Amino acid sequence: MTLTQLYNFYLQKDEPIRGCLLALKDIILKQDQNISAEWKYGMPFFCYKGKMFCYLWVHKKYHQPYIGIVEGQRFDHPGLIIEKRSRMKIMLFEADKDLPVETINNILKQALDLYRTGVIKLNS
Repeated sequence: MTLTQLYNFYLQKDEPIRGCLLALKDIILKQDQNISAEWKYGMPFFCYKGKMFCYLWVHKKYHQPYIGIVEGQRFDHPGLIIEKRSRMKIMLFEADKDLPVETINNILKQALDLYRTGVIKLNS
């Protein structure tokens, strides 16, 4: 990964989407010291102890930023939608509105707990 690609992803977005994505990045990274920001599949991914955990993207149809939860199919939350994905669920955001930080934290905690409790096996 080059940090340039990662930074450019955010810099190439217009406001308010850029600010929303940067705020989401900070919220994700604050969840756990074992989360790292990486560049995979041409998008910003966040890994927990080396395992893909979530990613940020902008929805092509709705033009809204979202968090994609890699193991989202393993738990239900009213804030997540599955669309046509088999494994991942996403949480869409309106870039010009305040982020529902408590809801985001709750979803990220549920997802992280899958890794922390061993439901998702980590590379040792």
